[in-house]
Amino acid sequence: MTHGAAVTSLRFTLVNSGDCDFIPLTLEDPAMSDSKIEWTDATWNPVAGCAIVTAGCTNCYAMRMAARLEAMNVDKYQGLTRKSGGRSVWTGAIRCDEAALQAPISWKRPRKIFVNSMSDLFHVDVPIDFIRRVWDVMGQTPRHTYQILTKRPERMASLLSSNGFPILPNVWLGTSVEDERILSRIDHLRATPAAVRFVSFEPLIGSVAGANLAGVDWAIVGGESGPRARPMEQAWVDEIHELCASAGAAFFFKQWGGRNKKAAGRTYLGQTWDALPAASM
Repeated sequence: MTHGAAVTSLRFTLVNSGDCDFIPLTLEDPAMSDSKIEWTDATWNPVAGCAIVTAGCTNCYAMRMAARLEAMNVDKYQGLTRKSGGRSVWTGAIRCDEAALQAPISWKRPRKIFVNSMSDLFHVDVPIDFIRRVWDVMGQTPRHTYQILTKRPERMASLLSSNGFPILPNVWLGTSVEDERILSRIDHLRATPAAVRFVSFEPLIGSVAGANLAGVDWAIVGGESGPRARPMEQAWVDEIHELCASAGAAFFFKQWGGRNKKAAGRTYLGQTWDALPAASM
């Protein structure tokens, strides 16, 4: 649930199981929502909650959204954020939602689905068995295209190289890179078995001129948005555009961002850039 999705009349009961609080199957929860995110159609959140790891997490929209849902008395999001310095930040608590696992099966029309917009599937506290069950559902629904984005690609590479995680042609695997300090994430992505690999350079808060996009099929570029948005320089976007051209990666320009992202728009070099991975065409 994100980007203004309705969250009325929800009922949850939490039980604890290992590292992850599990929500049993007796729920009324719109586990999947249509999305306004430019590069996807819908979101699916079998996991909620996360933890700040690098500078790109500082103004995470999901933290603000989780705090709003908690204020609306949605049990699934209780205790996932706390106030710090006048803003909401993750507590590190993770919730696994049993009922949400089945949601894509009932969604008949094919969609591009962003997996865990309110969390990170490869957070260390998401149990391997739960990740495997997410994999099973994605394998059962080849009509959908799943887009998984993580800030923990080292765990993703390790788990998906093991038994029990086949390469699914309808699953795109990606990592977030906000500046040159974490370019090593792309190396972990490259080491991950995948049908399609992508990098989200969002929020782009610094140059990534040294990025190696070999083996990467798609790059998303976007500036930070919201009340504390940090500026994005066009020179940094130019660098990524050139890197994509050299590596043969599709280039998607999402937004300039800022406090009013709609006003700033998403036109770059006089046009919109909505390319998708060649392997998906």
